[in-house]
Amino acid sequence: MTPRLDAQMAFLTEACKLKQVDRQSALQDLSRPENSAEHSWHVALYALIMDIPELARAEDRFDAIKMILLHDLVEIDAGDHPIHLDHDAEAVARAEAAAADRLFGLLPADQSAEMRALWDQFEAAETSAARGAKRMDHVQPMLQAANPAAPLPDHIEVVEDNLAKGRAKDLHQDWPAMFAQVRARLDGTALPEGDLSQQLDFLNECDRLKPVYRATRIAGGSRFENSAEHSWHLALYALILAEHAPHAINLDRVITMLLLHDLVEIDAGDAPIFGDYDVAAKEAEELEAAQKLFGRLPAAQGAEMLAIWQEFEANESPDAVFAKSLDRFQAPNQNLASSGGSWVDYNVTYEMFLEKVGHKIANGAPALQDWVAPRVKAFLATLAQ
Repeated sequence: MTPRLDAQMAFLTEACKLKQVDRQSALQDLSRPENSAEHSWHVALYALIMDIPELARAEDRFDAIKMILLHDLVEIDAGDHPIHLDHDAEAVARAEAAAADRLFGLLPADQSAEMRALWDQFEAAETSAARGAKRMDHVQPMLQAANPAAPLPDHIEVVEDNLAKGRAKDLHQDWPAMFAQVRARLDGTALPEGDLSQQLDFLNECDRLKPVYRATRIAGGSRFENSAEHSWHLALYALILAEHAPHAINLDRVITMLLLHDLVEIDAGDAPIFGDYDVAAKEAEELEAAQKLFGRLPAAQGAEMLAIWQEFEANESPDAVFAKSLDRFQAPNQNLASSGGSWVDYNVTYEMFLEKVGHKIANGAPALQDWVAPRVKAFLATLAQ
């Protein structure tokens, strides 16, 4: 089992590099460029929330989400290619295919083939799931550009060009309600009423998770990780490591929990695992934040998302227990890949790790704890010298 898990973790650690690939788009507060990892999280959230014919079946919706989690990984090697800039499409396709070969080739052979097939399916856009995933990937950047109170003129120019003659030129026919939403934002007119406006209000609010920073650093240690890219990485962890759950799980529900789990930090902030704070007060603050945020959605959908978030927090169902274990497992691997990261900041000992983190990993994924514990113990021993 160890060589297999070694390969899976090599892939997941390499995937962390997507957090350092900046896109042409900016956060909605215009504070910095959006990176491709947090973009992938946001697009996956779009696919989870939006109602479109291509994703009417649950299996298509979650296939689309899995494709979205993977779709931009090739940018680690091939880079991002903004749609408004000239480039050699064939050369880009070759570079991205080579990147896919390398990155998915890090995985065990069966998973390498499975993940590459999902990526190829997204690129071909011939299935309902892939077309739905592509549609989410196309509309998110337009709304990202049009939603700020004072949009950047060059970003608006790109959106207008995209609607006129780019990949969104048929949006007015293919998805008239979404076209009306984009157009209203561009023109500064009243937004149409209805479920779609509420869903977009929720999704735009979710953009505020991208400037929420955690105590953990990204691999390499160059900066602190934000909670949106962390949520993307965790969903990818679930996709790759699901086989290590010691009990039967519904992977789609686990991924849903991990896409949603940190949204409360928009209002409540991050609570570092080794930090000193009132746990009961923090839980109450997070519940209030969850009720407020999911209350932006249409009533039935908001209640469903809130219930999933509460299930994760309760940590009692098999899906929640495994999802929680992944949430605890990711950070130690980030620390191992960033010279100790938050362990150095909080003077963490191995005993502290076991109490705060290790036992919780073991509760939902003992194989993962068995894999990471000796690595953590050896690393922390060197810090103590």
